[in-house]
Amino acid sequence: MSGRALDALRGLSRIRPWEPVLWLLAFAAPAALPSHALMINEIAVFALFAISLDLILGFTGIVSLGHAAFFGMGAYAAALFAKWVLPDPLSGLLFAMAVCSVLGAVCSLSILRGTDLTRLMVTLGVALILLELANQMSWLTGGADGLQGVVMAPLLGRFEFGLSGMTAAYYSLCVTFTLFIVLRRLVYSPFGATLMAVRDNRLRAMAIGIPVSARLASVYIIAAVIAGAAGALLAQTTGFASLDVFDFHRSADVMLLLVIGGTGWLYGGIVGAVVFKIMHALLSAVTPQYWTFWIGLFLVVLVMTGRERLIRPWTWWGRSRL
Repeated sequence: MSGRALDALRGLSRIRPWEPVLWLLAFAAPAALPSHALMINEIAVFALFAISLDLILGFTGIVSLGHAAFFGMGAYAAALFAKWVLPDPLSGLLFAMAVCSVLGAVCSLSILRGTDLTRLMVTLGVALILLELANQMSWLTGGADGLQGVVMAPLLGRFEFGLSGMTAAYYSLCVTFTLFIVLRRLVYSPFGATLMAVRDNRLRAMAIGIPVSARLASVYIIAAVIAGAAGALLAQTTGFASLDVFDFHRSADVMLLLVIGGTGWLYGGIVGAVVFKIMHALLSAVTPQYWTFWIGLFLVVLVMTGRERLIRPWTWWGRSRL
């Protein structure tokens, strides 16, 4: 890689002054808003889920409508590990990520060939297969009733997962922040530059010697691991895993978060999760029956006006375009 390209990567990877402030505010939120700790936990979980999709969609150009397959597998793996092996949250999280890495490696074979439409159908099919398997294997997963009775041990042996959601919120925020930092270093490294080269022009990337298939498989596995971690966090902090985690609307919702926040800069998933969850909470409180109408209207305005005009002050510095 040329010195000019390395300088560009270093510029993109440089920590901006607003970033520490943003994360400090995020970690202060549960203490400042204890009554909303559960919602903050949910925002952190789905922000991590959206970041995992942004890694393959925004930085590599892999479209997927079945990303919930990894989210759901992580949720069930963590829940089953806690129920039958060890209730330690961190051990369960690592186990879920390991299981999803295997699933991601198997599923990565399906995205190496074909067009974007083919990948959409194949990834959607994988999620539907896992949904039906979880439904039929009721002796293991609880079937339509879900996997109940998941009790987590105190985090680090000290912090109980209480009804207030304070421990859950800080646990999810810490995991999300840690994985975000890892992904940030990844996408602004030479490896990340090759991903963006594949996204922009796969044939040209192959012509200059980039192992395209290996890059696609690697990033897909990484995204599967991150999505599995998000699913594990959801199961551990709620004490429940149901067929809902595999459902199509999970994949659609995470795509919606990226529509709101934007792709290709990692913070898009966080912005989308914050905006969507806050709008959901406010609108469902005002009009429980028609809140989806207002969400749809917001999306129409967003598309018609242009996301860049609405959130330009927050995003112009973050676009990962080389």
